Amino acid sequence: MKKLLALALAMAMALSLTACGGDGNTSGGNTSGGNTSADTSSTIDPSKVALTTEITSTDQITIRIAHDTSEQHPSHIVLEEAFKAPLEAASNGNITVEIYPNSMLGSLTENFNSIQMGDLEMAYLNDSIISGFIPEFNVVGLPYLFTSVDNAHAALLGEFGDELSQMLYDQQGLINLGWCDVGFRNLTNSKHPITSVADLSGLKIRTQTNDVHVAYFDALGALPTPMSFNELYSALQQKTVDGQENPTAMIWNNNIWEVQPYMTVSEHVWTATTLCIGAEFFEGLPEDYQAVIQEAADNTTRLQREMITQQNEELLQNIIDGGVEVVELTDEAKQEFIDIAQESVYPQAAQDYGQELIDLALSFNE
Repeated sequence: MKKLLALALAMAMALSLTACGGDGNTSGGNTSGGNTSADTSSTIDPSKVALTTEITSTDQITIRIAHDTSEQHPSHIVLEEAFKAPLEAASNGNITVEIYPNSMLGSLTENFNSIQMGDLEMAYLNDSIISGFIPEFNVVGLPYLFTSVDNAHAALLGEFGDELSQMLYDQQGLINLGWCDVGFRNLTNSKHPITSVADLSGLKIRTQTNDVHVAYFDALGALPTPMSFNELYSALQQKTVDGQENPTAMIWNNNIWEVQPYMTVSEHVWTATTLCIGAEFFEGLPEDYQAVIQEAADNTTRLQREMITQQNEELLQNIIDGGVEVVELTDEAKQEFIDIAQESVYPQAAQDYGQELIDLALSFNE
């Protein structure tokens, strides 16, 4: 009964979004239900994601996966082509995978709760959302924690990421099947170019629902306004907020650039995403199903990291071509952003989450 109610609510939510013209997360997308894809042509060579795990079980199961990005985003594409298709093929259709993009099953926080209640099997959950349940995940989002994409990958695929994944399992009963990326976040706004910290003064900037990010933007002189991503496009359209911060691929794939004429490549925060599955659900599956799901997840997360890194590098030109004025911070201006971060949020973070965990993350920059 609980699962039927959850699905009914999800369908009502999807119909509501359609009736309202969407919330900006449905660029070119289809919100009619799970198993959707904006482009039926394959972008991933099927031979590279074919599964080798031997499957003998014949149990019929359905895995529903929720996320908040569009069908054009690499996170969705890899779920379709490196997770859903190979799993269904390898299991002779005994494993069915349904993918719900565009926040169709609610916000990421709601997805987190749904997994815990057994009303949803899987979701992409970013570090900011998880920090509301496990405060130590705030360390991932400390401003200017990582100095490069490679260093961030090394930390999250190494001991730092392992510690966080263990906390997720021990404290909340979710298994992190693998780390994905959103990437470094950049600023956009509708008022004027941001070339220095002073230009942020008085701007209402949408942030994630993350205490560290709110404190940082407050220290920068902005007016931080936390809200869910599925509310963002409408808020920008209606001028409820002046600006926001997201990685380049999110800004492009979710059409944020259409309503934000100014962008600054600040790369102020790294955002990571976990591909999570409920531990109770996963551990109740036959061992061969567990193994093949993990193999598919390994392929999915690896390809997602590769694709999102490429998109974040390449889509900036699309945004420029779309008429957005893009500013690259000078070294001096960027250092001012870094100095304020170290003065404003790092001391409190050390008290709240432990200097040892912060130092572990920073050690991957060396």
